[in-house]
Amino acid sequence: MVQYNDIINKLKNILDDSDIKVNALMKDYTSFKVGGPADFMVTPRKNEQVKELIDLCRNNNIPYFVFGNGSNLIVRDGGFRGIIINLSELNEVYVEGEKIVAQSGVLLSSVSKTALKQSLKGLEFASGIPGSIGGAVAMNAGAYQGEISQVIESAVIVDKDGNIKKLSKDQLELSYRMSAILKYGYIVLEATFKLEKGDHDTIKDKMDDLNRRRREKQPLEYPSAGSTFKRPVGYFAGKLIQDSDLKGTTVGGAEVSTKHSGFIINKSNATAKDILELIEIVQKTVKKKFNVDLNTEVRIIGEEKNN
Repeated sequence: MVQYNDIINKLKNILDDSDIKVNALMKDYTSFKVGGPADFMVTPRKNEQVKELIDLCRNNNIPYFVFGNGSNLIVRDGGFRGIIINLSELNEVYVEGEKIVAQSGVLLSSVSKTALKQSLKGLEFASGIPGSIGGAVAMNAGAYQGEISQVIESAVIVDKDGNIKKLSKDQLELSYRMSAILKYGYIVLEATFKLEKGDHDTIKDKMDDLNRRRREKQPLEYPSAGSTFKRPVGYFAGKLIQDSDLKGTTVGGAEVSTKHSGFIINKSNATAKDILELIEIVQKTVKKKFNVDLNTEVRIIGEEKNN
């Protein structure tokens, strides 16, 4: 990897100084509120800057990771060696008839509110999902029988060679918590959603109902990354965990939520190590009791902290 000062100078050729942070604590940027320092965090404000940053990292063998809202991410306590690309400032949304175009850093919940204002139906399921558009497309995010694949028309991406391309819905290869974005290492710049005209009050009532159900059933009062595990075929992760008598199990400040067993929460100043150890306990216990593999939905990056 190129030297520290060289990286700074190269970044300054692409971004304003104010959009470059050194040793940024990732716990300040993730919904789990854990994570050590990233060597560099950069915040591009234009699609072309994202392309230039990817080119910089690839041409100089610099590790990088791209994120939006940090709502589906665990960064280990040692932090991240390389460049974190924070897309939160790519946040423009506009409406074209029954379509909504949103940049990758826009919150999915904000796009659903835009749809409501325009009396467009189809995104009600997304009103309580905390992630950004980029992460939502990459993970084919969903809840309450709805998911991104049902409403997306296309996405503009940067491929691993730094080319900006527009992919159709079919080219996105969307499946349960998977997509071409994750499969091929693409980065989402923006997405277009095709919705339908509906009744404003009916759309609002559905959103209010789903958000009420979410508040009642999920431990939203604690930091977490939402559902920690993917749903195994033929099972529900939360029920497997509950039936394994793991509800309320703790490691340090991390806990299997007593409100919803599918959530691991940061109950009291947990470290990433606490959370990851608890994830491993859950996986091993469920495997032993039910012979079912629980795979994490949350993404895990970074290095362990040296004691």
